[in-house]
Amino acid sequence: MKIASLTIAALAATKRLGRFLAEQLMVGDVLALQGALGAGKSELARAIIQQVCPDETDIPSPTFTLVQAYESDDNGSLLHFDLYRLAEPGDVFELGIEDAFVEAVCLIEWPERLAGYLPDHALTIEIDYDPATNGDREVTLSGDAAWQKRLNGTLPDKMVVSLSKSRRD
Repeated sequence: MKIASLTIAALAATKRLGRFLAEQLMVGDVLALQGALGAGKSELARAIIQQVCPDETDIPSPTFTLVQAYESDDNGSLLHFDLYRLAEPGDVFELGIEDAFVEAVCLIEWPERLAGYLPDHALTIEIDYDPATNGDREVTLSGDAAWQKRLNGTLPDKMVVSLSKSRRD
């Protein structure tokens, strides 16, 4: 179910959204980052990782390795999956994703490549970006009732305003 829709206008606003989402995460959470190439999925993932693992200075995109692991003092393991190059949905099990769904926080770019393997409890973050327009990104957060309960009231109006149309970033 749809939880929230946001318009974000700049990379700095994407980073603020990432930092906000990072503060909500617990072991076992799965964030499914959807959007076209260049939409900002990797930037959102980097912002989340930097907030959860502040000692990490090098946060590469796992496009070629498919998964990058990070350790946090507070949240345990965080695994960043980029499934763009995944040949078959079943290949994801070779990456240890089943255990990660339970024992870590998972950020998954290109989750549609999982076919039916994405957990029902995932929070889907869809980023719609059309470079031919003004550069704004439309972000939709969708999840189950548990995500709705966790995020309900945590996206205060002032945050939505700061994410929306902020040209000072």
